[in-house]
Amino acid sequence: MTEATAPTATETNRGFSLAAIPLWAQFAAIIIFGVLLSLVWDGATRWPEAWTVPMAAWITEFIEWLKSEATIFGVEFKEITRGIGAALKAPVKWAEYLLYRGFKGIGLGPLPWVAVAAGVTIFAHWVGGRRLALLCVLTMIYLATFNLWKDSMKTMTIVIVAVPMAALLGVVLGIWVTRSQTASRIISPMFDLMQATPHMAYLAPVAALFAFGPVTALIATVIFAMPPMARCTILGLQTVSSDVLEAGQMSGCTKRQLLWKVALPSSKRTLMLGLNQVVMQTLAMVVIASIAGATGLGHKLLYSLQQLRLGVAIEQGIAISLIAIVLDRLTQAYAYKETDHFAATKTWTQRHKHMLLFLGILVVSYIAAEYWRWVKIPPSKFVWGTGDAKTVLFDAKLLARHADQAIRDFNVVAFDYINPIRDWVTIWILLPVRDFFLWLPWPVFVGVIGLAAWRLGGLSVLLLCLALMFSFIVTGFWVETMKTTYLVLIAAALCVMIGVPLGIWAARSERVANIIMPICDTLQTFPSFIYLIPAIMLFRIGDFANIFAILPYATVPAIRYTYLGLKRIPPVTIEAAIANGATRMQRLFKVELPVALPEIMLGLNQTIMMALAMTAITALIGSTDLGQEVVRSISTQNFGRGILAGFFIAALGIIADRLIGSWAAERKRQLGVA
Repeated sequence: MTEATAPTATETNRGFSLAAIPLWAQFAAIIIFGVLLSLVWDGATRWPEAWTVPMAAWITEFIEWLKSEATIFGVEFKEITRGIGAALKAPVKWAEYLLYRGFKGIGLGPLPWVAVAAGVTIFAHWVGGRRLALLCVLTMIYLATFNLWKDSMKTMTIVIVAVPMAALLGVVLGIWVTRSQTASRIISPMFDLMQATPHMAYLAPVAALFAFGPVTALIATVIFAMPPMARCTILGLQTVSSDVLEAGQMSGCTKRQLLWKVALPSSKRTLMLGLNQVVMQTLAMVVIASIAGATGLGHKLLYSLQQLRLGVAIEQGIAISLIAIVLDRLTQAYAYKETDHFAATKTWTQRHKHMLLFLGILVVSYIAAEYWRWVKIPPSKFVWGTGDAKTVLFDAKLLARHADQAIRDFNVVAFDYINPIRDWVTIWILLPVRDFFLWLPWPVFVGVIGLAAWRLGGLSVLLLCLALMFSFIVTGFWVETMKTTYLVLIAAALCVMIGVPLGIWAARSERVANIIMPICDTLQTFPSFIYLIPAIMLFRIGDFANIFAILPYATVPAIRYTYLGLKRIPPVTIEAAIANGATRMQRLFKVELPVALPEIMLGLNQTIMMALAMTAITALIGSTDLGQEVVRSISTQNFGRGILAGFFIAALGIIADRLIGSWAAERKRQLGVA
């Protein structure tokens, strides 16, 4: 026996070393044990109902008790929630008055759409120049001509109220985490859980306490959109140059001055990127919050999808996408806007010419709105002429009906080509994989994941994964969890099969990268709700449609991380491979991909997280997994089951994150780049 394989004294005393058993044999032993156990004990396949912990019922009962009987310092809990709801409803109401209701008490109408469109365009020109202003003009014209202006303003009322709240809360929590180790230990894991929880899961607990309506949408949106701002605040403050901080201290700054006048201004770009994420998350959540009673484009889109009015749904989906793109570009342009170092040499009028132009247009539009109604509210259709000589130039409703008919005609023609593919994939691939996961004894699943957790992350990761997995089992959510796992794993596998080759292609060719990367930016800009439209249009409902909806949303991280991983390979590594005579393909498969594998695996991690987030959305088109439990709980008000289902979706994401993250960290350590 060589020195490398000789047992240690501890191993000799024990007479056994688990590390001496090949890894494949350990997994095989777990699988065989679990299968044999299922043959002699039915509980290994389905947890005995008598042993099920009725956690969902307990949560529902607790919520009902909070709403009906609970008191805090002698004040009924329901009165507290009503007070919070009333306080939050006030800014929403004022935003509604400003954007589409008007101030009827003083006889003042809402902001004329011409003024709003001009204001957005002028702001875009100020932060980003002519091209961004043109994008805003075209977006405003689209919303107006397709009769979607009022619904867009209803959506924006929540956005303009939620964004400042989420941003302020995120900054405060981010500062607190950087200033307190105790806060960091408590709050940082909460951010992990919040960012792993899908959009829809936030609606159930908030709706349980605040009923349905705009307040529920506002609270859920703020909670969901806040973590990115907090994380960017933490990152920004932690990456401030020590030289900058020392200069501030030498200038006599107090701790408060050092924070507000040195550290935060130095982190402006990172903070603005956080604000960008807040805006995008807010818009995505507001669209989804239509399920909990929020009005606007999301509500209209959901209704159109339910009625299979796909022509109208496409118009509304394009509107949501355009708004998302505009908000994304505006916040990014503001984040990267260069400081005008010559502002002090300009007159007050020159410095504020954009603002003065907007104020002038605002006054003129209010006056013009008294004489021409189309200045105040966009017309539902555009006509030319008067009386019997009128000619309809454009009618959005008529166009939508034509689009509906065109899609129906397309489906009739394409049915004979699409349906066989869908049915073949469903029958021969999806259903067998789903049935395998449903048959899988839970000891096999727990044992395999547990062994992987122990080998990759040690005892702490093992205990966390075991606790989360047993929570699925003992609460009676095993079947729904397995359906979700099967759906996400197939979607993630397809995302990797598509995304990794595209990432490699982009890394090899700048021309390809200049095409693929902007497409990735655009796909990440769209709210996830949008991806249901082509899925329903082509495949109706079912698992095939669900996976199709997940693909464009979750493939982007696989592309991005593969591209970044290959681009970050040190040039000396590439040169060494070339010097040793490696061909282009050998260099890729034996050098570049192995070195970039940690980043590629992190891309897989993000792909899984995004696929899990989409499961709650795809529940709207017929899935029967944890996402469906979340959606059903909102309509049936079985909030305990919805809260647990949302937590379990997040738990699956946390398990995947810990396993992949532990592996990536170990791989980076081996490569010496940790």
